[in-house]
Amino acid sequence: MKRFLVISFLFTAAQLAQNHNVLTLKESIDLGIKNSKELKIVRSKMNALEAKVSEVNSQLLPQIKFQASYQRLSSIPPFEVSVPFIPAPIQISPVFLDSYNLKLSLQQPLFTGFRLWSLKSAAKSNYEAGTYEYRKELNDAALKIQNAFWNYYKAKQLKNLLEENLKRIQKHLEDTRNYLANQLATKNDVLKLEVLYSNTKLQLIDAENNIDIARSNFNKILGLPLEAATDIDAGTIDTTFVNYKLDELIDRAKENRNELKSLQSRVNASTKGITAANSGWYPSVYLIGNYYYSKPNPRIFPAESKFKDTWDVGVSLQWDLWNWGYTSSLVTQAEEQKIQVETALSQLKDAVELEVYQAYLSYNRAGDKIKVSQTAVEQADENYRTTQLKYDQQLATSTDLIDAEVSLLQAKTSLTTSLVDFQLTKVGLMKAVGERIY
Repeated sequence: MKRFLVISFLFTAAQLAQNHNVLTLKESIDLGIKNSKELKIVRSKMNALEAKVSEVNSQLLPQIKFQASYQRLSSIPPFEVSVPFIPAPIQISPVFLDSYNLKLSLQQPLFTGFRLWSLKSAAKSNYEAGTYEYRKELNDAALKIQNAFWNYYKAKQLKNLLEENLKRIQKHLEDTRNYLANQLATKNDVLKLEVLYSNTKLQLIDAENNIDIARSNFNKILGLPLEAATDIDAGTIDTTFVNYKLDELIDRAKENRNELKSLQSRVNASTKGITAANSGWYPSVYLIGNYYYSKPNPRIFPAESKFKDTWDVGVSLQWDLWNWGYTSSLVTQAEEQKIQVETALSQLKDAVELEVYQAYLSYNRAGDKIKVSQTAVEQADENYRTTQLKYDQQLATSTDLIDAEVSLLQAKTSLTTSLVDFQLTKVGLMKAVGERIY
């Protein structure tokens, strides 16, 4: 009983380990996104933009600084006053050679020509742009993963079709050899089939190599070792075709595409950048305060070798009256930056329209190909069945059966390619209109 339980446990563990390497499309996307190095870089950029928002916010709040210093002064005569009738001079201020100073300063901006508030708004807009760029990169990563997934699936299916065709050819070859023994076929018929069998085996070798290449590419995109023994489960392939309207797709793309949202946020940030640059024309006003704890304290007379505290509070105004065109240069740069971003946004809208149109055409063509390929498979399958029956009755030649086998293989290959192309064009269209594909 114990031995039976141990064997059952080991068998179950082996099955679980084996099934763990079989990935569905959803599992592949999740794993690829988790391990994506490109997304890690984009997330790092987002963190930097978020830190930039915090940086600007901190400038709107009171800034508190602490300073401490020690000085050893050179020796000088003390300040003394000579008075008539007094033989010894009177010492007014003694000399202290050791100076200790502690200072706590506070500065609160009251008005900066709208610079800080503009920079804060610009930082928020840039962070929003980074968020949209991250979502865009997520979609791009998901598209790459799905491309690798379906190419892997296609390579496996083509191999299966070749193996299936090889079995048909092998049976055909065995039958023909039997016919040759009974003088119902020629030696040339056997040779043709042997050549076809060898060529099909060569194609099968290439197909197995293509599977290894597709698997390694799939593993690489998912962040797995190149030689990992991964397998995929495509499940039931959805071939439902939807008749989309091009105008509606373009409108959805302009509304949903994260690239457009990102650039629009960049435009908003550049507008605030212009306001920040114009702040140089205005004065800056700060509330300032200082607390001193010094030994000796220079504000206290007569000086003593003791720590004494003093403080001051005030308002500071700074205004650049002439800076040789520095402010106007900053404004010009900010304005030109906005023009560049707005133009880039316009260009991107044109590019999005073209991308949607091309994806729309590819999707429609892929849908049409599936219908044609399915009909071709039905016809090729019926042709092969009929030719096989005629051949068994010696009403068709071996060459006729070979042609039927080749036609059936080509039809099934075309159908497999059409099914994969349909999946890729469908997800490509969804990405083009800005839908989430992960």
